[in-house]
Amino acid sequence: MNKNLTPRQIVAELDKYIIGQKDAKRNVAIALRNRWRRMNVKAEIQGEIVPNNILMIGATGVGKTEIARRLAHLADAPFTKVEASKFTEVGYVGRDVESMIRDLVEQAVDMVKTAKKAEVEEKAKEIVEGIILDALIPPLKGSPTPHASGMGKDQPEDERELNEKTRERFREKIRDGEMDDRKIEIDVKQNSTPGMGMIGGGMDEASMINLQEMLGNMLPKKTKKRKVTIAEARKILLEEESSKLIDMDEVKEEALRKAENTGIVFIDEVDKIAGNSRGGQGGPDVSREGVQRDMLPIVEGSSVTTKYGIVHTDHILFIAAGAFHFSKPSDLIPELQGRFPIRVELDNLTKGDFLSILKEPKNALTKQYIALINSEDVDLTFQDDALERLAEIAFQINEEVENIGARRLHTVMSKLLNDILFEIPDTIGPNAKIVVDKALVEEKLSGLVKDKDLSQYIL
Repeated sequence: MNKNLTPRQIVAELDKYIIGQKDAKRNVAIALRNRWRRMNVKAEIQGEIVPNNILMIGATGVGKTEIARRLAHLADAPFTKVEASKFTEVGYVGRDVESMIRDLVEQAVDMVKTAKKAEVEEKAKEIVEGIILDALIPPLKGSPTPHASGMGKDQPEDERELNEKTRERFREKIRDGEMDDRKIEIDVKQNSTPGMGMIGGGMDEASMINLQEMLGNMLPKKTKKRKVTIAEARKILLEEESSKLIDMDEVKEEALRKAENTGIVFIDEVDKIAGNSRGGQGGPDVSREGVQRDMLPIVEGSSVTTKYGIVHTDHILFIAAGAFHFSKPSDLIPELQGRFPIRVELDNLTKGDFLSILKEPKNALTKQYIALINSEDVDLTFQDDALERLAEIAFQINEEVENIGARRLHTVMSKLLNDILFEIPDTIGPNAKIVVDKALVEEKLSGLVKDKDLSQYIL
């Protein structure tokens, strides 16, 4: 586990980005710490301890996805988010539920490859430097060529020495970035995978990609010459040389282990595959119960075949989430309900929460806009009364129209600052100072609040 954080420390880290939802944070923090605990118990019982999967119940925009995503980032764990409504029952055209595990393994492989490439980066940089240098100043080959006239036996040696000195001077220039704009010709590996359309009607996109990759690996790799700048060549060659230096078998083994023991799968919109407690279908239905039954063995613990090997899902943490406006958790099949023993209800956001969201998180919207505008050397500040009014307006619109949670703040902030963003840098030049006060908020957003229908706005 990254830093082996305690549950209290995990909640403190989540608090930096997510306002409120104390219950949900506590439960995910315990689930994460339990994984570390499992890895440190006696071997004979380690395999028996299964994670307590979590079902989050709450309206859109209250922080369900963000909690799961931040949790995975904290744990340095492979993470994948899927929508339950995108899956179809086995036998129908579309994504099957096993694809969520294949996605998770892809994430794990990418994470391990990135870590391994960082380990060999210095060595790869040296190799790339050599390739670029050879393209600029090729080294002298083989034994010295005899000169026709009696110029002295030392002449070829002098040539070699001069060549070496020139190469060293150029090596320093390459390292200092002085030659980044100069163009050189390099050999680049070409993707030899043939372009393919869909074969038959029963293959989903993931299967097609896997098939193309398999065929690509069977065919010989072609190279073609490309004329690129040294800066671009460095990027292309660094990727190629790093890949050559890492052992892919080792990467696959480590990735599978990582996915099995620390992987987190976030299944969103799980309420869309639940039966409808009001009796109606409530939308298109490709056997919702069938999707639940297909999902059941994966959540319970089974073996899924991926292109990197077999993955056992017994210790993967599954976090399901849904608004459950038109259905309830008890509308899921009993077996699936039993596999999500921890239920957390997330609170709707209050006016005070909106104000905190605007001011406190590390990635607060106000901080994002200040940074964006500051890139044009324009100074933007928000007064406290302006932020209070913004929070009030966002809360009011959610109450009167449709509750989309914190996402409403994106709407009101965009409406508030659109004119300013448009006028920079043409009318509002560098070194300007913009202060957002309550009067400006009222001027720009009063129309939103007055129009109860809001049909003229894309909200």
